[in-house]
Amino acid sequence: MDLELSGKTALVLASSSGLGKAIAHELAKEGANVMLASRTQETLIEAKSEIEMDAKGRVSCCVADLTNAQSIKELAASTRKAFGQISILVNNTGGPPAGSFETFTDEDWQDAFDLTLLSYIRMIKEILPDLKETRGRILNNASSSIKQPIDGLILSNVFRMGILGLSKSLSQELAGDGILVNTIGAGRIQTDRLQELDSRRAEREGKTAAEVTDSIEAGIPLGRYGQPEELAKAAAFLVSGANTYITGQQLLVDGGMNKAY
Repeated sequence: MDLELSGKTALVLASSSGLGKAIAHELAKEGANVMLASRTQETLIEAKSEIEMDAKGRVSCCVADLTNAQSIKELAASTRKAFGQISILVNNTGGPPAGSFETFTDEDWQDAFDLTLLSYIRMIKEILPDLKETRGRILNNASSSIKQPIDGLILSNVFRMGILGLSKSLSQELAGDGILVNTIGAGRIQTDRLQELDSRRAEREGKTAAEVTDSIEAGIPLGRYGQPEELAKAAAFLVSGANTYITGQQLLVDGGMNKAY
């Protein structure tokens, strides 16, 4: 299938590692010109070099603090300067800290809001003129918690639902401009973030990380954790020209783990 991504400009946030990097890699392999963004220049340069090895499109990178409004403006400007008008936005950030309700202060809640939800809002607002001109695509990365809360991740549970509300609302408001807006939610995808969460759980329960992984995989119908590339392929379709009629939807990539409708 031709995803019609050749020559399109894609901005992928938090893309020096994990799911963001995997999505950026997949888009570059399909011919898109991809701007990587992250806080750390060293990891960005490493990711850029790796992605360029089999990219059909061009790849650039820009250091950006997604909790800073001015930094977001500069990121948008850098992307336009490198590749022209932006056609694809993949909103993505690292997850907020794990913990229970009583462990978090007002500052913790504000920080999680700034990182996990406000950054998405600001980024969309900044490049919306581009997306209207290009009849573009927005993909907001969330989590499987948009269907079922995850124990110990209350900050994520709350603000991921905000992402879902944002996506659904914008899919209605922007449909007349030909902009498609969807949400993708990862289940147990093998990333550094997941390894960290499994290690924390192992410490709490007095188990090894391998024992925790085995017990979780036993509850996944496909019997294993997913790989970042598996989510990336689904993401690439949703932001591609091959997707012409899917908007306002939520796609879980979780091996069938979530049993909610």
